[in-house]
Amino acid sequence: MTMYAALLRGINVGGSKKVPMAELRTLMQGLGYTEVATYLQSGNAVFGSDHGDELSLAAELEGAVEERFGFPVGVLVRDHAYLAAVREACPFPAAELEGKQLHVTYFSEPVDAERFAAVDPGAFLPEEFRLGDRALYLYAPDGLGRSKLADALSKPRLLKGLTATTRNWNTVVKLEELTRA
Repeated sequence: MTMYAALLRGINVGGSKKVPMAELRTLMQGLGYTEVATYLQSGNAVFGSDHGDELSLAAELEGAVEERFGFPVGVLVRDHAYLAAVREACPFPAAELEGKQLHVTYFSEPVDAERFAAVDPGAFLPEEFRLGDRALYLYAPDGLGRSKLADALSKPRLLKGLTATTRNWNTVVKLEELTRA
């Protein structure tokens, strides 16, 4: 069995997309997933499955969430090996930073530097970003809520065709730990 994290985009952060975590756990168990647990209230779940892959599991979960809660939610599913690789590849000194200063945006597919070429990195210093494997690392010393670079990187024209969802470093680390078999 493989352990996965499901990252639900844009739920329980204001607005009308409310998904109670207890109901999400029950829904996921009903899909046959094992060792289901949620982390925080913002759309993080871990689970075990011996069928499917990241894409098919994400599609299955997206369909089930829409059917149960009545609205579409983008879902990314990532296995433990990927989460560990993202953590290991962090280009910033994570151990020296507060969790709220470092973020990872996970993407549904690989992105290249050309997609973000219109963003002038020098205009946002000391904030910085680096691309990784289906991920973008963002250093925002004053936090995500005050980050002008985060705003620039999240423009719809830059993210067209992608599902993207961001987690702070504390959550990145916790999800990697929770998916260890």
